[in-house]
Parts: sequence; C-alpha cells; structure tokens
Amino acid sequence: MHASQPTSATDAVLTVLTTEIWPILAFLTPELASRIQFGWTITIHIIFAALSVGLAPFLVYFTVQEVRTGKQRYARLRKFWTKIFAVGFIMGTVTGIPMGFMFGTNFAAFSQTAGELIGGPLSFEAKMAFMMEAVFLGVLLFGRERVSDWFYALSSFMVALGAWLSAFWILVVNSWMQTPRGYEVVMEDGLPIAQLTDPMAAFFNPRFPWMYVHMQNAAVISVTLLIAGIAAYFVWKNRDSEVWKTALRVTVVVLLLTSAFQAIHGDMYGRHVAETQPHKFAAMEAHYETGQADLHLIAIPTELESITDPRADNLYTISIPHLASFLAEGDPTAEITGLNDFEYESPPVAWVFWSFRVMVGLGFWFIALGAWGTYRLWRGGLADDDRLLKALMVSSPLGFIALITGWYVAEIGRQPWIIQDVLTTAEGVSPPLSGTEATLTLIAFVIGYVLLFSVFLYVLKRIVDEEASRHEVGIEEDNRPDSPGVTADD
Repeated sequence: MHASQPTSATDAVLTVLTTEIWPILAFLTPELASRIQFGWTITIHIIFAALSVGLAPFLVYFTVQEVRTGKQRYARLRKFWTKIFAVGFIMGTVTGIPMGFMFGTNFAAFSQTAGELIGGPLSFEAKMAFMMEAVFLGVLLFGRERVSDWFYALSSFMVALGAWLSAFWILVVNSWMQTPRGYEVVMEDGLPIAQLTDPMAAFFNPRFPWMYVHMQNAAVISVTLLIAGIAAYFVWKNRDSEVWKTALRVTVVVLLLTSAFQAIHGDMYGRHVAETQPHKFAAMEAHYETGQADLHLIAIPTELESITDPRADNLYTISIPHLASFLAEGDPTAEITGLNDFEYESPPVAWVFWSFRVMVGLGFWFIALGAWGTYRLWRGGLADDDRLLKALMVSSPLGFIALITGWYVAEIGRQPWIIQDVLTTAEGVSPPLSGTEATLTLIAFVIGYVLLFSVFLYVLKRIVDEEASRHEVGIEEDNRPDSPGVTADD
C-alpha cells in the first residue's frame, strides 16, 4: 500500500495537468504564446538594462568625486554601487541573450523581413557598446590600485558611454519598428523584405529621439529611487552616516529634476504618438468613437468586465473635458479618431489604458517625492524626517514599475503591428511553430526567469547586508582609506 501511494499521487497530479491545466494552455496560438514569452522576458530584462543605464551616471559622479576630493564617503559609495552594477550587468547579459534567439525561434518571418534593418544595429550594440562596457567595468572592479586616478575616472566614463550606446542601438531598432523610414519593401518568395535605402533616415527615424530621451531619463529615475531607498534605509538606521546622507542629498535633487523633466517631455511625446500612431493614442484613452476626447485623470472600473474592456460608459472617471484632444493636436476642439474607425484590429486596450495610468500616476508621485525631499534638504533635517525616509524606502522599486508599464504602452499599443503598417505580429511569427511548442517554451521561460530574478534579489540582499554589517548599524564608517589617495571624511 505504501508503495502505491507515490504512484497514486503522481497520477493525480498528471490527471489535473492533462485534464484541467493543459487544455487551457493548449488554446494559446503560436502568435499569442510567442508574444507573451517575448513580453515576459523583456519585462525582466529591461530591469537590468535600466539598472545599467540609470546607474552609470552615478558611478561617474561617485568615482570622479572620489578622485577629486579623496573623501572616503565617495569611495564607499563607488564600491557599493559598482558591485550592484556588475551584478546587474551579468544578469542583463544572461536575460538578454535568449531574446536574440527568439527572433529565429519565434519570429523567423519578422527576422527575414527586417533582418537587413535590425541586424546592423544589434551587431553594433554587441561589438561597440557591450564590449566597451565589459572591458572598462573590469577596470572599475579590479583596477583601483593598478591604474592611475585619471585612468580610473576615465574608465567610469567609458562604462557609462558603453551602457548608453547599448541603449542607443537597441532603441534605434525599436523606434524603427514604431515609425519605419529609410527602406523599401520588395517581395521575395511571397514574403515582404525591407531593404535599407537610407541608413540615416532609418536610424534617426521620427520616433528615435523621443523614445531615447524618455527611456534614458526613465532609467535614471528608476535608479535614483533605488539609491534613495537604500540610502534612506541606512540613514534611518544611523542618522550620523555621512556616506549615505551624501547619497540621499544627491538623489532627492536628481529625482525632482528628472521626474519634472519626464512630465514635460512626456506631454510632448504624447503629441508625437498621436500624430504617428493614432490608434495607440486612442487605446491610451480607451477612445472608441471619433470625436473630441476627454482626459481621464482617474478611472475606476464599475464592474469586473470594465477592467478588461475599459470604455467611457463603464468606468467611473474624473476627467478634464477635451484635454486629450488638446494634448494630441494642441486644439481642444480637435477630433480624435476612435478605435472603432481603424481598418485593423485594436491593440489590447486594457493593457495600454491601465499601464498608461500607472505610469503617469507614479510619475506625479515621483515629482511630489522629489519636491518633498528637496524642500527638506533646503530647510534642513532631511535625515530626520522619518515619514520621508519611509516613503523613499517604500518607493524604491516604483521607478522600475513605471518604466515597465511605460514600455507596455509603447509595445502593446503598437499591436497588431510588429512593424508599423508593414508587417503584423501574426505575419511575423515563425511559420512552422505550433501552439504546443510555443506554450512549452513560454512555461520554461517563465520558470527560468523567475529563478534568475530571485537569484538577483538574493545577491542584492547579500550586498546590502554586507554594507549593513560594515556599517554596523549605528557605528560610522572607519577612518582607514580603502583606495589610493582616499582619506577619511572627518
């Protein structure tokens, strides 16, 4: 009897999987499963990409200040955040490489159509940016006592340049998919092939400057909140910590400036989207009927289906009449084309609509948080405001949430197109791919990336715990310099 129990339990599990769970998953089409898989992987990967981009300017600042002033506080901050950067760099590499393979396994038709346009920038990203970042990151990690001060400072600049160049080439590709230029389509074996005709027009397409500035600033905001949250934690534990009070002072000012700029830039960016991708703009406001459009400041579902199908008549909203028309056209009386009047299917409106509101809502919170912190810095007592410190700690991951939801607006809002007005996502999926194959790899990627992200969180906690142990929660940093030319603060 005892020997049969494991078999019975196994049979029960298999029965549930085959009769209850698998039939649900089997309904996933190759297109839908591939879209979810790519969306899931980029949701995790973009956290590490943003960490590299956003942290790079802070590494430059801490390193240059260490070399210039010789103060221990900057050396401590530089060492701590270089470790975080290195871990994020490794995780970004591990989570990013499989995405390149997905172009062949899941979206082979897209790769065949757009290969000439996307192949070059993606290769440049690996050879020009990634390698530069990796080489000089090695200097930052292991070369403080082996190279001169000026070369060490230069290495921080080169790491930052590599991170920002990497984002440059990735966003060249993505922005081209949003507003393709500099190409012509020819038919080969019944498949449209985009041939590059004008590299400058393709690389610097109308979307690129908007997307690049917005994404880079979003990454800086995300990392600023992360640094501020960790600094607030250490200051909350030890009010005399000059190391982390220095980080806190820098980040509250940076947060105010970058979040205010993001709001202004986002307003202008929205008008560009309304002009170039009107269906995405309509989805952002759940605007179905052509006419003047209101801007919903607050939208609350009145019933369960309103969450998955947000419309003006099934939401409780607090709106500013005609403001969406004004934001799109600069004219409050302008007509905005509704989703019902486009010839192709609408994007998943609920994802776009709610993601947009999460992003914007968090953006206003960041402005308020930055203003609060800057005011306390100006008036004195920044390190003594418990409510502010706790608000910063709680808000430390929110920048990445805002960045991810903003990316959802950009990517999901483009549907049904994988290349705007050229190739639909359904047409870009690998022809031989089956729903079962795509679903199985989706499950594997979900499990694998959850494990990878868990490892990152574990390592991050270990690094923070190591700093807390050295900090000894109540004992200020020691007076021993830990790098050439570095002296204690006090």
